[in-house]
This record gives sequence, C-alpha cells and structure tokens, in this order.
Amino acid sequence: MIKRVPISALKVGMYITDLNNDWIPHNTQRKRGVIKKEETIEKIRRMGVEFVYIDASKGLDTQDAETAAEVDRRNESALQQAGELTPGLRPHVPLDEEMVIAQQVHSQAQGLVGEFMNHAKVGGAIDVAPIHQLADELQHSVLRNANALSCLGRIREKDNYLLEHSVNLSVLMSLFGNYRGLSSDVLHQTIVGALLHDLGKILTPDEILHKPGRLTAEEFEVMKLHARHSRDILATTEGIGELTVITAAQHHERLDGTGYPEGLKGDEISEYGRMVAISDVYDAITADRVYHKGMTPTQGLKKLLEWSGSHLDPVLVKQFIRCLGLYPVGSLVLLESGRLGVVVEANESDQRLPTVRVMYHTKFRMPITVDTIDLAKPGTQDRILRAVDPETYKIDVRKFLL
Repeated sequence: MIKRVPISALKVGMYITDLNNDWIPHNTQRKRGVIKKEETIEKIRRMGVEFVYIDASKGLDTQDAETAAEVDRRNESALQQAGELTPGLRPHVPLDEEMVIAQQVHSQAQGLVGEFMNHAKVGGAIDVAPIHQLADELQHSVLRNANALSCLGRIREKDNYLLEHSVNLSVLMSLFGNYRGLSSDVLHQTIVGALLHDLGKILTPDEILHKPGRLTAEEFEVMKLHARHSRDILATTEGIGELTVITAAQHHERLDGTGYPEGLKGDEISEYGRMVAISDVYDAITADRVYHKGMTPTQGLKKLLEWSGSHLDPVLVKQFIRCLGLYPVGSLVLLESGRLGVVVEANESDQRLPTVRVMYHTKFRMPITVDTIDLAKPGTQDRILRAVDPETYKIDVRKFLL
C-alpha cells in the first residue's frame, strides 16, 4: 500500500516511491528505493521535503501516515473548493478565430526569446523593444480568448523545453495577472519577466544544462545559479523594469526558505515572485522532460494544493486554480456517457461544463468520430465524471487540441 509519511516518521528500511519534491525544478535525483542510512533521511529533510510517499509492501510500515487514496480525496475536495471562486476571463472572440493569431504569436515568441538569449550569450547589443511588443501581443491574445494560447501550451516537444517553457510561463502569468486585476504596467513587466526568467541559463555549462541523466549535487548547485544570473543580466539591461527583474529573480524562491537563489522566506518574497513560482512549478511538472514524465493538468493542480502553505502561497494557489479551471485546457476527461474528451475551451460561468473534443468510447473500447461538444449548450445531457490519465488509454491529447 502506498502511504504519505511525514519526514519525522521516515525510517531506515522504508521504501520510498516518491520524494514528493517535484516543486524543486531541475530535480533529477533518484526517487525510488529502500532507505539504507540515516544520512539519506537528513539529506531529504535539508531539501525542504515535509512528506514522502512509501510502499509499505516493499519496506517498513508506519501508523503515522495517510494512504495515497486519502490524500487524493482531500486534494480533490480542495480542488473543487478552489474552483468555486469568482469567474476569470471571458472570451471575446471565438476560439478558432483567435487560434490563427495565437499560433503566429506563439511561434514568434519562441523564436524571439531564443534570439534574445543568443544575443546575450555572445555579449552582443540587446534590443528589448521586440520583447516588449511580444509581451503586449501575448496579453492581447489572452484577453481575446485565453483558450487559444492555452491549447498551444499543451502541444510541445520535450527537446524544446527551454523556449516553450518560457513562452508558456508568460501565458500563465498573463492569465494569473489578469485574474488578479494587476495594472497594465505591472502585468506587462511580469510577463516580460516570465519570458526572460531563464535567461541566466546562457551561463550554465551545456553539459549540465542538457544532461539527460541525473545531476550530481555539485551540478545541481551550478544549475541553481541561473536564477541569480537572470537577475544580474536583466538588472543591467537598459529598458528592463524593476518588477521584471524581481519576477525573474524570484521564480525559484519558496515560502519556507528552501528556494533559491537567496533563500527568501515568507513576506521577503514579493507578490510577483510568489505568483511566478506557482506558475513555474505548474508548467514544469505538467511537461514531459527527458528525465520526467509530466503529470496531467489536474494532477498538477492537486500537487500545487499539496505543496501550498509550506512552499507555495496557499491563497494564490487557489486563485491560480480558478483562473485555469477545474479541468484546464488539455485535460482528458471521462464523460457520463463513457466517452473520453479533451478539454479545448473553458467555461468561465461553470467550470464543470467546458467544451470538449470527444474521440474514444470506453464502454466499447474503440475510437469514435471526433466531435466537439459544448457541455454548457442547452440540451446537452453529458457531464464530466472525472479527469483521467491519457496513458491509461494510450491517447495523445495533443492531436485533438487544434
């Protein structure tokens, strides 16, 4: 049986199935196996981990634990409560109309961020005007219909993670900032900060940045320096605002001080640093990497809730969930009829009734004619039972998002 165990109850002889620390970016440490020495427990504690998951059938058991099923039920309840907050952005143009523009903006964004990083790497003159224009275009697309860029954010390749992550993070920050009512100037600066938050990786050695295997402790310390490098480069770049620097500098800080580069705690972390930390963790844990299989969107939201309070701001986490929805774009959901559908458009009036694209019937275990269904449309009887893992049915949701 899989159980969630507090670090205080962890003992030599227990079998860890999950260190429960995917909130640590770039973490490629081994996450499974029997604990053989006390030093391992202390190392886990120093990382800021408060709970781990163990398999009681493969190692020592403990009464001081919850089953994984109990934890999931609690997270699901918290997720439903977070979804009851006030509505977020409402689309102003149809999805198919905005998708044409969003594809152009998304492609341009990856190219421009890559070009900016290359210029900075060789020490060339940096023109920030195109980045500011790009931030405005991303923001305008989100305001017209946020579902378009959200769809594109789920269609990505693990070999192009660095650029796609930067663009996706800027979209998430745009959604989040709009939901929270940030002023135009503040929102613009945080979007630019999200676009350039990983700029410091140009100073990370390629053999560490692109290492397919696990990073050593020494290599991880080098990797962590990128946040400080991002801050320093942006702080000396003409045309970059203070909030942009703060957003980029604090995206890996954590409330309990276990983050980096400065180990800031609580109120030492700005509002924008807390926002970008949540957005960054969510995008990272739901992305496929060379060393990491991404969680589903719903699993990612539940993990944010599990890690809130200690590492992430709990109030902001709930607001972030509301602006993405109970079933974020790209989620695979099981309907009462037995059909499976990919969420392609959120419903801001009722999160339980998004627009889905159905393609498979679980009762007949076979593909069906692809059809797009607005669950909120009068006369539509089908409803969502729950989100499911695409791996269970061997479905590539990316094929059904456009």
